[in-house]
Amino acid sequence: MDLASIIGLSLSIIVVVWGMVMGGDIMAFYDLPSILIVLGGTFGATMLANPIERSKNFPRIIKHAFTSEQIDMIGLIQTLVSFAEKARREGLLALEEDASQLDDEFMRKSIQLVVDGTDPELVKSILDTEIGLLEERHGSNKGYLDSIAELGPAFGMLGTLIGLIQMLGNLSDPDALGPGMAVALVTTFYGSVLANMFAIPMGKKLVQSSSKEILCRELMVEGILSIQAGENPRIVEEKLKVFLPPKMRRLLDEGKEEE
Repeated sequence: MDLASIIGLSLSIIVVVWGMVMGGDIMAFYDLPSILIVLGGTFGATMLANPIERSKNFPRIIKHAFTSEQIDMIGLIQTLVSFAEKARREGLLALEEDASQLDDEFMRKSIQLVVDGTDPELVKSILDTEIGLLEERHGSNKGYLDSIAELGPAFGMLGTLIGLIQMLGNLSDPDALGPGMAVALVTTFYGSVLANMFAIPMGKKLVQSSSKEILCRELMVEGILSIQAGENPRIVEEKLKVFLPPKMRRLLDEGKEEE
């Protein structure tokens, strides 16, 4: 689980609930029809705006927002450099066995293309297409959350309008105007919470996660193409270090010095 997501969501809920409790009766914020309007309307309209397959994948989208796959960029560079050294000593065919033992499907496929003698331009084209499709899939997942973020407040306002219409139809009872207005406004509250506490932050988290994965794959492509070109392992390492932030570059250099 991603600790930042858990802490952030917990803190948001605690602060909002604390404000509700400190302001008076927390049950004043509960209204079942308002909940049904916001949740039912938002998710119904979101399903209408997206293919059914994407709606089926919604639990997986939420899971991605709360799980953090740690990518060892330094370890990846070290692996690619070791492959470059082996390819220089024994040839590209020597990497076939190593490729079969890799867990990362993208990297395994990349090395296999090189081992099979595929033209470098074709290798780059295939891998770039794969990265582009990955980015498109991630963008679609974020788009689903964006739909929820847009429609949640809209259905909150719709519920408020419904409440106001019902309240205005009961003007003969002045004592009911205050509670009626409160119920009408609580629907907007639900829509705002759905968008700003859940959908928008989760969408931003998916963007960051996607950026890291795409950067990792671009690093792989650069390394694989360098290995195929038979470049010196030192040059390969220097080219791949460009993908690292300064702090991680120092860690990589310090690790080499300790060896």
